[in-house]
Amino acid sequence: MLVDSHSHLFLEEFAEDLPQVIKRAQDAGVTHIFMPNIDSTTIEPLLSVCASYKGLCFPMIGLHPTSVNESYKQELDIVFQQLTAPNDFVAIGEIGLDLYWDKTFLKEQLVAFEQQVEWALEYHLPIVIHTREAFEYIYKVLEPYKRSALTGIFHSFTGTEEEASRLLEFSGFALGINGVVTFKKSQLPEVLKNIPLSRIVLETDSPYLTPVPNRGKRNESAYVKDTLMKVADIYQIAPEVVAEATSENALKVFGMLK
Repeated sequence: MLVDSHSHLFLEEFAEDLPQVIKRAQDAGVTHIFMPNIDSTTIEPLLSVCASYKGLCFPMIGLHPTSVNESYKQELDIVFQQLTAPNDFVAIGEIGLDLYWDKTFLKEQLVAFEQQVEWALEYHLPIVIHTREAFEYIYKVLEPYKRSALTGIFHSFTGTEEEASRLLEFSGFALGINGVVTFKKSQLPEVLKNIPLSRIVLETDSPYLTPVPNRGKRNESAYVKDTLMKVADIYQIAPEVVAEATSENALKVFGMLK
C-alpha cells in the first residue's frame, strides 16, 4: 500500500495517456492519489479526473499562491462557491506563499492564505501548504493556530533541520517528502534522519520533481515508489514498513483512516 499525497494528474501533461498512468500507479501499489487544485481554470479537469477514478483519486479545493494576482478576490469567491456546494473535497489546497518567482502580490498572497486557513477550520478540512522562499511568513501566519484544530501537510518540504523542528511544533501536520530527497545535491537525507517517521508523508508533485532514477522524465504517481525506496534507505527500515507508516500518516491527515 502506497499513498501519493500530492499529484496533479489532471494537468494537460497527462491528457494523452492518463489511463496508462493510473494503471502504472496501481501496479506500483498506489491506493490513494490526493489532488490539489491550482485555480479556477483547473477545477473542472480536477473534478473530472477524480470522478473517473473515484475511490483512487481525491480532490482538494484551493487557490495556489502563484495564481494570486489582481483578480484574487474573484478566484477566492470561486473557491468559496465550491466549498459551500455539495462536494467531495478532502482538503483545502494547495495554498500558501510563493516568493520565488515574484514578490509583487505578497500582500494579496497573505490575505488569500489566511482566508483559506480560516475556511479550513470552518469546514473541518486539513490544508496542504505550498511554501517557496517564504518560510518565516508561513510560520508567522500559522503560529496563532498552533493550538487550534488545524491539521495538514507542509507539501514538498526541503528545508533545514531547524525549519523542520519548527514545523513539527504543529502537532496535526506532516511533512511532504517527494523526489527532491533523491537528488544528488539534496540536504534532505541528513535532515530526515532527525524527523520521526510518524510525521512524514510521501508525494510525487507530478508532473514535477521526478525522482532518481527517472530524472528528466515527466513525473507520475507510480514514481512515489522511488521516493519510498530512498526514504527507507535513509531510515534504515524495510520499505514495506515505511510504505505502511507514511500511508497511514497521509490517510490520518485526510481524515480517511478507518
